[in-house]
Amino acid sequence: MGEEKDLLDSLLMELRRGTLVLSVLSQMKEKKYGYSLVQSLEGKGVSIDPNTLYPLLRRLEKQGLLESTWETGGSKPRKYYHRTPYGEEIYQKLKIQWKEMAEGTERLLREDES
Repeated sequence: MGEEKDLLDSLLMELRRGTLVLSVLSQMKEKKYGYSLVQSLEGKGVSIDPNTLYPLLRRLEKQGLLESTWETGGSKPRKYYHRTPYGEEIYQKLKIQWKEMAEGTERLLREDES
């Protein structure tokens, strides 16, 4: 039973990991800092641990999909991220691909239920 749960947990983590890039990019049209992004995603049913989010944001920035700016006018400095033009292009392509994959997968799942 323990091995089965470990396997399921591992498969679920793998499935989620594949959707997080698209989920994050979808929310980055306007500037957001890390905590506001966590809240935005969770408000839409996508939970993400900050320990997963911050390395992902840095990786997306390094890949040129996001850019960041520091704002120091508030009570504490915050690093805001938003999509770059290249990030917008990649996001649109990923979104199209996601819709095609989701539709195909949905057909397979419906077929399995028949």
